[in-house]
Amino acid sequence: MSRFPSPFGGGSDGLFDPFDAFVADHVPSPGPFLAEHDVLSGMDHVAFHRVTRDVFEARKVYDMTFNYNLAELNLDTRHENAGYRYAVERPDAADAVERDRTIDGDGVERVLRAEFTPTTPFCPQTHTLTIGSFRAWNALSDRHEYDLVRVRPAPMHHQSEAIRDQLEELEETYLETGDVTAEPEDSAPVGSNPMERARESERPSRGSPDAPF
Repeated sequence: MSRFPSPFGGGSDGLFDPFDAFVADHVPSPGPFLAEHDVLSGMDHVAFHRVTRDVFEARKVYDMTFNYNLAELNLDTRHENAGYRYAVERPDAADAVERDRTIDGDGVERVLRAEFTPTTPFCPQTHTLTIGSFRAWNALSDRHEYDLVRVRPAPMHHQSEAIRDQLEELEETYLETGDVTAEPEDSAPVGSNPMERARESERPSRGSPDAPF
């Protein structure tokens, strides 16, 4: 439940862009995870982001700082460069070929890439939100046209590499088993912030299997 009036409809308070508009200056620039692929813009972006809103609502992927569905971050004019950008994966791109070589992707023909840019480089929710997003999109794949949605954090986040490794592990497990609920085991743990990571000496993430993702 959002604390702001009708943000998805473009409320008159001016805090949010209309949900049915693509405002190029108010969405993140595509990062390296999307660079070699077909980035969605205009109404193509709007259409998939509408799906994103619905699956995030169903799976309760919420930004707990702002107390709203994470899809609203793309529309929040106070954070113009934060949120998700999407690209349809090109199977002939070098990084897609490498994925197919290392992960059994039989039956995976249509792949969407989603890159999340948080509001700050030290956002403590990036780990939880990207994993929650991956689980939501892939658990509810009947709501969109893609066989797999791959998720990565933008490299501006201070723990982007560790989070990326966990997402890669989840992706591999999902393709092997069809289970989106698995917990990462082999990749490096992720702490909420640098002080916590040092203090806990690489203790596993505070995420719980009981979280609504």
